[in-house]
Amino acid sequence: MQERHSRTIKLIGREAMEKLANASVLIIGIGGVGSFAAEAIARSGVGRIALMDGDDVSESNLNRQLVALKSTLGKNKAKVMADRIRDIDSNIEVESLPRFYKSGDKIDLTRFDWIIDAIDSVDAKTDLIVRANELGVNIVSSMGAAGKLGTKFIQEDISKTTVCPLAKIMRKKLREKGIESLPVVFSDEKPIAMEGQLGTISYVPPSAGLEIAGYVIRQIIAKQ
Repeated sequence: MQERHSRTIKLIGREAMEKLANASVLIIGIGGVGSFAAEAIARSGVGRIALMDGDDVSESNLNRQLVALKSTLGKNKAKVMADRIRDIDSNIEVESLPRFYKSGDKIDLTRFDWIIDAIDSVDAKTDLIVRANELGVNIVSSMGAAGKLGTKFIQEDISKTTVCPLAKIMRKKLREKGIESLPVVFSDEKPIAMEGQLGTISYVPPSAGLEIAGYVIRQIIAKQ
């Protein structure tokens, strides 16, 4: 293994490192949560990464998104993140998909060991989860990160989530599709609304992204 992964190997061992190198992860939604999840996945040594997002970097992203810099304003988020990952490790196979995920998307989900869902749209989120479930592809979903000041994000099954408004909506949507169980990352902190709108701050979405990446990394390592 390369020197870049020497500290990781000291923690998890060479066999686990090989599992990460042979793994393939798809991250959909490269915003405040997804960009930090993608970076953690890349720095862990995952060998193949695909990034999907149709959005371009805007000035309002500068307060919290890893892809957002003055130099990247107006550029596609998936492409910016892909370039960043290549700069971290040129050995990683990186694929950028500069489009929003929608029902009927032609992407072959079975190519991936894990999918990280960091999508904002409830309909797109639901469709992706249903498709992954039907295909037997591992998926973990990010619940709401907006309107919070704390960083107590935890990994849990969606059936055991509390307080989070998005989790409540998704539980209902998925139950209607016959899905009762789904690994998610959520916070039970009540969202703060300012004039009826939810804002975000620099450190909160990254906390959710790192928690979701950590869950996927641990699952890959634990795989027999």
